[in-house]
Amino acid sequence: MIGRKLGGRYEILERIGGGGMALVYKGQDLLLNRKVAVKVLRQQYVHDEEFIRRFRREAQAAASLSHPNVVSIYDVGQEDEVHYIVMEYIEGTTLNDLIKEKAPLQVEEAVHYAGQIADALDHAHHNEIIHRDIKPHNILIGKNGRVKVTDFGIARAATSSTITQTGSVVGSVHYFSPEHAKGTNTGEKSDLYSLGIVMYQMLTARLPFLGESPISVALKHLQEEVEEPRKVNPLIPQSVENIILKAMRKKPEERYQSAKLMMADLETCLSSDRRNEAKVAFWDADGMDEERTLVMPAIRPNQLGDFKDAELERATLREEPTPPKSKGWVKPLVWIVILLVILGAMWYMVGYVKGMFAIETVEVPNVENKPLQQAQAELTAAKLGYIIELDQDSKLAKDTVIRQDPNGVRMNVGTKVTLYVSKGVRKITMENYVGQPLKDVKLKLQALGIKEDQITIAPGSIEDTPDMIQKQAPLVGVEFEAEKAAIVFTISKAKETFKMPDLVGMSEGDAKAQIAKLNLKLPVNGITREKSYKIPKGKVIKQFPFEKNQDVSVGVEISLIISDGLPEDAGQLNVSIPVKPTEEGKDSEFKIVVSDAQYENFEYKPEKVTKPQNLDVKVIVSPDKKAVILIKEGDNLVNSVTRTYQDYLDQKSGKNASPSPSASPSTSPKQQNSGAAIPVGGNGNGQEPTSGNTSKPGTGGGN
Repeated sequence: MIGRKLGGRYEILERIGGGGMALVYKGQDLLLNRKVAVKVLRQQYVHDEEFIRRFRREAQAAASLSHPNVVSIYDVGQEDEVHYIVMEYIEGTTLNDLIKEKAPLQVEEAVHYAGQIADALDHAHHNEIIHRDIKPHNILIGKNGRVKVTDFGIARAATSSTITQTGSVVGSVHYFSPEHAKGTNTGEKSDLYSLGIVMYQMLTARLPFLGESPISVALKHLQEEVEEPRKVNPLIPQSVENIILKAMRKKPEERYQSAKLMMADLETCLSSDRRNEAKVAFWDADGMDEERTLVMPAIRPNQLGDFKDAELERATLREEPTPPKSKGWVKPLVWIVILLVILGAMWYMVGYVKGMFAIETVEVPNVENKPLQQAQAELTAAKLGYIIELDQDSKLAKDTVIRQDPNGVRMNVGTKVTLYVSKGVRKITMENYVGQPLKDVKLKLQALGIKEDQITIAPGSIEDTPDMIQKQAPLVGVEFEAEKAAIVFTISKAKETFKMPDLVGMSEGDAKAQIAKLNLKLPVNGITREKSYKIPKGKVIKQFPFEKNQDVSVGVEISLIISDGLPEDAGQLNVSIPVKPTEEGKDSEFKIVVSDAQYENFEYKPEKVTKPQNLDVKVIVSPDKKAVILIKEGDNLVNSVTRTYQDYLDQKSGKNASPSPSASPSTSPKQQNSGAAIPVGGNGNGQEPTSGNTSKPGTGGGN
């Protein structure tokens, strides 16, 4: 069972107890997110239909109780062959464990617990529910000290089918009332007898009656008087002992007449004026019985002669003169006639009285599967009464008799027959689930008895949050039967996503075309223009809010920043650099590497030189960035030229910029070229460079 979900909402976490009838598990209510106790009927009872009906009926009756000292019942259900009851979960221990650990308890503590139990019984009895199995095992003590009585009404279902099961009888027979032990009807006072035994055990640390078998214990309940609690524990006040003795009287009429009266006695028993009150006395019916067996002294032999003489003397004193003889047969005849008349009158009176008290019996008619009105009429015609109990789980038509109790027997006239009548197929009113997550709604419907295969899902429109209910059928307020339900939910679809492409470096036209192709949107004011050293005019500097490889969906807006060319303070210089081949007349290949406001270690295409000549290189400088030109032959640095922003200003004003000193040919390229090549912009001819080693430009128009 561990890990199983009952009813689609109660997840079984661990086993926490069990008895002869059921096993108890700790569970989690997934719908309300709370801990619950789940009682599962043992496997050997799942095929006993009568037992299951009692189990469900009694559990539903107990669910009507609402009291601080009664464990609440939340739900009753069945899944396959698993019958279960969902109850309030109490963090704490049982009174049975507390007795084993601490008994005898302090008098104040025991009276406090007993008062709460009596309060719970008073509430149950007021609702016409008899517990029938009050014992420490069924009394829970929370961590806050509050008593919770559990298993209301379940004992009746258990004893009707498990009285021969030793495992379930031994646990309760020590708390049976005498009428329970005899098998007669048990009532409110039977619960009070059991509460008296619980008090006895709390204060003495032992049970009042013990035996080798359940039968011997039951007989002691019927025949033996209990040992007074104060003889076992002298610390018990007389007022408390009186309560225990009164609750445990053999005859129900000598016990408390209600749990409320017993609770009132418990509330005052520890007051100073009651603790040492007189011991309670009960009327002994045996003292008034004239037919009771008496012990009389025996007559000794020497007394026999005295007895005869005394009798003879009394007879002599009574002698009278003998009357004259007369007709001796008349007087006896008169007495005989008188005696016969008296006997006749007595015979007549006996017959008359028997006629008055004779109980007429009739055959109980079978009214099962008949309309309620017809069943009532037939029972009334048979001089029988009836009690109606409604059953909401039946699938028969409304106001149809499902079954009756009893059936097929003869009963006394006026006896009431219990009729179990169908309330009709339970209908569910459709609620408004639009806007709620599909997962949560499924759990709610499953709790109402609707299975998952009765729910159809239709795709709806795209929303930011997927699997949200957009439409429902049936509509709100429509009633339907759970078993015939066919529910259709239209739910929102998730937006399809894809990886955002890289638009940086594209021309404005190409970027717009790519946005349109991907069904993305370019806002009305979605293009801004900025000056840039790195990005040529008309090309994308930045895309936002989604950059390369981020997930985007159809319809989202993408804005662009487009380069508006070089800033106004950018300085363009044309630098002429002399080169000569290693050996005149033979080709020497020179590489030009430029780092300026536009480029970082950008390589121009190699130049082949067969004779001394000048190579023209265009560079861009800014107030913060100078231009460095490296001339390499193979991997050897043969020359380097540096131009600053001041050179640009000098050239602009007509002054000639002098070349900076050349680097030593022995200087290694590694020392002069430390960064990665980041080519941006055009070459000296105003065309885009053809060299490799390219990467994306930085954002904006910075250096």
